[in-house]
Amino acid sequence: MSAMAAYESVLRSGGDFWVRRPDGELLSLPVQRWLSDADPCDEVMLDLCVDATLDVGCGPGRLSRSLADRGIDALGIDLSAEAVRQAQSRGVHALQVDVFDPLPNEGSWSCVLLADGNIGIGGDPVALLRRCSNLLAANGRVVVEVEPPGSGITRGRVHVATDGLHGWMPWASVAADALHEVAGDAGLAVRRSVVTPSGRHMAELTRPAGSV
Repeated sequence: MSAMAAYESVLRSGGDFWVRRPDGELLSLPVQRWLSDADPCDEVMLDLCVDATLDVGCGPGRLSRSLADRGIDALGIDLSAEAVRQAQSRGVHALQVDVFDPLPNEGSWSCVLLADGNIGIGGDPVALLRRCSNLLAANGRVVVEVEPPGSGITRGRVHVATDGLHGWMPWASVAADALHEVAGDAGLAVRRSVVTPSGRHMAELTRPAGSV
């Protein structure tokens, strides 16, 4: 079975979803949060999104929905057909497409959103942030959610499982105190960091002053 099959199954069932990281740590992923409406901590992150926003790895669309409710033009993208279907059922404008494929409005997005640890998509956070930078307008920003300080940068394949389905996929994780390094390698700078009362870490990345 593939990791995508496991992911789509848990989106339909709302069951438990587990990931084993390259360092061996086993984590339970917050499926119910993905399937629910945006919560107050999500809203703190969305406060960093101004004007047209590309929600990368949008899942069932809770964040794009909340942005649209704020009057912000939002497009969600996800590789999962089931995620896109659920997002569209919420009234979200969503496409089934890879972030590295050609996308609408390249070079003109005010914000690219990487929530829920999606800075790890593809297993190479520097390459992903460079791609996100290329999607931005000149004064745009990347809004990311990262891990708490202390775990550094982890790259490799992760094993995901739910309801008897399982699979492997490339993934990465970035801790808050390692974000400056990753962002700098991608030609970005950490402009602002936010920690929510529940301990979730978010940051706003921009191009350094004077960069093209």
